[in-house]
Amino acid sequence: MPKVKICGITNLEDATNAAELGADYIGFNFYKKSPRHIEESEAKKIIEKIPDNVKKAGIFVNENLDKVISIATDLNLDLIQLHGYENPEYCKQLKDKSKKSIIKAFRVKTRKDIKKIEKYNVDFLMFDAYAGGMFGGTGKTFDWNALNGIKKPFFLSGGLNPVNVRGAIELTKPFAVDAASGVEENPRKKDYNKMKEFIEAAK
Repeated sequence: MPKVKICGITNLEDATNAAELGADYIGFNFYKKSPRHIEESEAKKIIEKIPDNVKKAGIFVNENLDKVISIATDLNLDLIQLHGYENPEYCKQLKDKSKKSIIKAFRVKTRKDIKKIEKYNVDFLMFDAYAGGMFGGTGKTFDWNALNGIKKPFFLSGGLNPVNVRGAIELTKPFAVDAASGVEENPRKKDYNKMKEFIEAAK
């Protein structure tokens, strides 16, 4: 049974609902250009009220290393998700200095994009859809057949919703599935029923 991550949390109600519905992870987006961006102070208030069994991830895009470590430490994040052009050395330094689990996201356009993973020594991979200058939360899917043969545990992302998540899991056998736009009313508000249906379908 795959784990479920609900990403782009911006308010306590959505975080609480996700936890109560059975999400294993919730994600907070600290990339300022994201429509789901959340300030560190707001994320901290939410995290303090969410049970420890729900793991908290922070999403960063091409951010200064020390700033990532500072936020991850201050908020006591369980995981750091890197969704930009971070290179293997950056990931190694971040892992060594933060002592946190690292998820490195790769935006997939062709199978060539997946070959990049061989250079990265991280805890988890994430595969998302490529969409120009956007870094996640696009609502787009990609050809899941490209993931055949991936041995390292990975999060599957990119356009997943209550309708397609079961088929995606059966085809790719991910460690976890990740949804943002597929369970929303709008980028600042999750849809309770969509979250419920998504988590039930995934599990």
